[in-house]
Amino acid sequence: MWINSTIIKINLDKDVIDTFKKYAKIGGVLFIVLGLIGIFFPTFMTLGTLVFVTYLMLFAGVSSATLTWMSNRKDWAGWLKSLLLIGVALYMIFYPVGGIATLGLLFSFYFFMDSFGSFGLAFSATDKKHKWVWILNAITSLALAIIFIIGWPLTSLWLVGLFVGISLFLDGVALIVGGYTIDNLEKEATKEENKE
Repeated sequence: MWINSTIIKINLDKDVIDTFKKYAKIGGVLFIVLGLIGIFFPTFMTLGTLVFVTYLMLFAGVSSATLTWMSNRKDWAGWLKSLLLIGVALYMIFYPVGGIATLGLLFSFYFFMDSFGSFGLAFSATDKKHKWVWILNAITSLALAIIFIIGWPLTSLWLVGLFVGISLFLDGVALIVGGYTIDNLEKEATKEENKE
């Protein structure tokens, strides 16, 4: 499935690298702050996630309907998709508690599918050395899915925000580490150039 011999090289100029370093660190700090808000105030983050997802679905539904109208007005699948997106978005706007429960259910489906996919990758991996990473991911995703299902729909009010907060926090840490890693690589490259 994975091609180990493929190496992708990207040549970036110094301006692009400097811009990435700067914004990776700024973005990382913002993500960490948002993540901490989500961890300490999970209900607030759940409501914020609900609003974001709802209006994103509403925009997608209206865009899809516009595209269907302009391209092929007889395309019933395009109209169905648009109506479903707009309908679910309106449901989540007018019934936020039901919307939060729906988000919790979607999260549990996502974690179940992620677990299934990770188990599949683990058991189809030819390289046994890194198989444990996929198995660990699969077990973790399965546990998260079960946690969501056991208390659903009541626990959705705080679990969605908590998991989004943790995810944002870890993304922020990864961005900051990425920015500092590029700094260290540049310093090592400069030292190597000075030696020559």
